Formats: sequence, C-alpha cells, structure tokens
Amino acid sequence: MRHKILKYTVMLTAWFILPVMVLAQEGEAHTLSNGDTAWIIVATILVMMMVIPGLALFYGGLVRRKNVLSVLMQCLILTAVIIIEWVTVGYSLAFTSSEGDLNILIGGFDKIFLHNIGINDLLEGYTIPELLFVSFQGMFAVITPALIVGAFAERIKFGGFLLFSLLWALLVYNPLAHWVWGGGWIAAMGAIDFAGGTVVHVNAGISALVMAILLGRRKGWNVKGVPPITPHNVPFVVIGTALLWLGWLGFNGGSGLAADGLAASAILITNIAASAAALTWVILDWVINKKPTVIGFCTGVVAGLVAITPAAGSSGVLGACVIGAAAGSICFFMVAHVKPRLDYDDSLDAFGVHGIGGVIGSLLIGVFATQAITGEGGAQGALYGDWNQLWIQVIATTGTVVFSAVMTWIIFRTVDAVVGIRASRASESVGLDISEHGEIAYE
Repeated sequence: MRHKILKYTVMLTAWFILPVMVLAQEGEAHTLSNGDTAWIIVATILVMMMVIPGLALFYGGLVRRKNVLSVLMQCLILTAVIIIEWVTVGYSLAFTSSEGDLNILIGGFDKIFLHNIGINDLLEGYTIPELLFVSFQGMFAVITPALIVGAFAERIKFGGFLLFSLLWALLVYNPLAHWVWGGGWIAAMGAIDFAGGTVVHVNAGISALVMAILLGRRKGWNVKGVPPITPHNVPFVVIGTALLWLGWLGFNGGSGLAADGLAASAILITNIAASAAALTWVILDWVINKKPTVIGFCTGVVAGLVAITPAAGSSGVLGACVIGAAAGSICFFMVAHVKPRLDYDDSLDAFGVHGIGGVIGSLLIGVFATQAITGEGGAQGALYGDWNQLWIQVIATTGTVVFSAVMTWIIFRTVDAVVGIRASRASESVGLDISEHGEIAYE
C-alpha cells in the first residue's frame, strides 16, 4: 500500500512540475542575458574601432602623404553615412522578411527607421536586445564599403565616391546580407558564413577589383623607369594593423551573439589564422625578396583575419592553421606577382587581400568544418567525409562574385555618367587632400 501511495505521489508531482520546468527552459531562451548583452556591446565597439581608427590608419599610412587626409575622410564619412542608411532602411531590407518568393532576394520594409523595435524587445531566438543587434550588424555594414576604399585610393572624386558608396550599400550590401543572414537563397542552401566572408570580404574585394579596372591606373603606377609608389607612414600601418587585429576579435567572437564557448573558440581560431598567415607572408618575403618587411607582416595578418572570418564558427585548430597559411601564401603571390603582371591598380590591395582571402576562407569551410565546433548534427567538411558542404560553399561564393561584379559595374557607370568619379589628372598630381578637401596633413 505504501509503495502504491509513493508511486502515485511521484506521478502527480511529475505531472505538475515537468510542465513548469519545460516552460522555464523555453522562457530562458527568451530572457535577457546580462552577460551576452555586455559582450555584444563590447564586440560592437571593437568592430567600430576596426573602421575608425583602425582601417583609416592602415589605409592612410599606405598612401602618399598628399592623399592621407582624403583616405581618413573617406573612412570617417562612410561611418556617418552608412549608420544613417542602415537604421533608415538597410536593416529592414537585410533582416526582415518580404512577401512570398521575393524573400529569397530581399527583405521587407517592416522595420524601416527601426519601426516596431522597442528598447525591451529581444532579438528572436537570442538573449540580447534587438537594438543591440542592429548596432552590431550596422558596424558590418559600415566596414564593407570602407574596405573598397583601398582599391581606388588617390584617384577618386569625393562626390562620386560618396554617391557610389551609398548606392552600393543599398543595392549590393543589403541584398547580399539578406541572402546569407536574413533568410535568403544562400541561407536556404545551408551555406556557412559565420562573420562575413561572402557578405563582407568577397563582396568588397570583387567590387574593389571592378572599381580599380574601371577607374584605371594612378599616374605613374607600374611604369618602367618611374620610382614605385611607396607608403608614406609605416608606423600608421602598424598601429592600424594592431587595431584591426584587436577589433577582429569582436568581429568574429561576437558573431555567435552570446558569451559562450563558441565565442571563445572563434577568438582563439581567429588569432591562430592571423598568426599563421603573417608568418607565412614573412617567410615568403624573406626567401623571395631577401627582407622580412613590416608591411608584409601587417598585410599577412589582415589576409589571415579575412580568410578565417567565414570559418571562425565552424573550423578547429587544424583548419585555422591551414586556412591562415593558405591565405598568407596565395594573397602574397596575388599582391606581389599577379597584380603587376595583369596591370590592374588595386592601390592598397583590397582585392588581393580581402577578395582573394575571403574566397579562400569561404571555400575551405567546405573542407575543414567540423562537428567538434558546429555540434552534433552540424555541418562538416570534406576532410571529415562530407563533400556536400564544399559544393554549397562553391555555389554561394560564385553567386557572390557574380552579383558583386555586375552590380558594381552598373553603379559605377551610372554614377560616373551623373557626377563623374575619376579625379582629374591635375587633382591627382597635386594630391586629393588639397584638391578635394583644401587641407594638408603635414606642414
């Protein structure tokens, strides 16, 4: 009798308690986490630091002294313009859903001007405020067109640059962000892009190549008998690299949107890949050119950071080492040998580092993705017996390349016809600091 009473007591207790436990667990996923929120706030600040001052100093040091202010101004103005564009319409186009089949291509207008997002509203499925997600992703939207600056530095009109960049953000970045992260066709395929390999780096790098070709070479670049164009301030480049490397830990580490093991793994993997790429670049520099250069080390770091960006949430230590070394070696040969031979003036190697590095990382996800990182039932690459992910990555990367190239060509031709893009030869000779902004950096 006692056993029956105990049995029924346990059953009744479970009947009432288990639903409460389930509801508590379900509610936990939709409860604000102070830890996650604090980390993504920090990550957002780190990513903004990548643009100003990180990228601004990195690019500013690489150009000649008569053009340093123009590059700094381009990074500064893009930060302001794209933040306004993002909260006005960009976020809604990238991260909401549109009606029917149109959703595979672009989002809707439900959240223009951040309409319907309250300060206490959480991002669906996460433990952070949606407004914080808007800010975090807004920094990605800022840095992507800023990367293209490296392709046309020292020879672009400020007005043409500004109009081109705004249209590019609206018509190229926002749709691609939706394809990959907002429920579009690339996401539906199961492609992996943890922190922006296709959306940011392949996208910007391919657009940079198109811009460099359409604008034409700088006066005196790659001309036999004319001294090479050299960086005016290598310490600026070093400081910019340091800020980029530090900021990239927020770029990749924050992309899981939580302060957890995945964030810790992404930060570690990011550092490993950057180190492997930098060391590879320095060794090649040392062996081929007989000198291990500071600029080479800095460029190698960025190449490794670029390549690991899409793979930081799916690859382990082995993948990080190989991806970093591959980026360091392939980007080195693109910058040092392919560019001069093909004679396209990618001023600061936006295509050679970001475009090529992004393609390397995006494709090698299909080789090195491991369930040790993605979890049981998650994606894994060819190295672990699944070739399907590799083909998915190939399709996603190819689609990004084609879309970016075609749209950049269209926007360039349109803006050039309306306001003009290429600075005059006289302006280029005197320097864009004076001709475009009426200022000089150094007395």
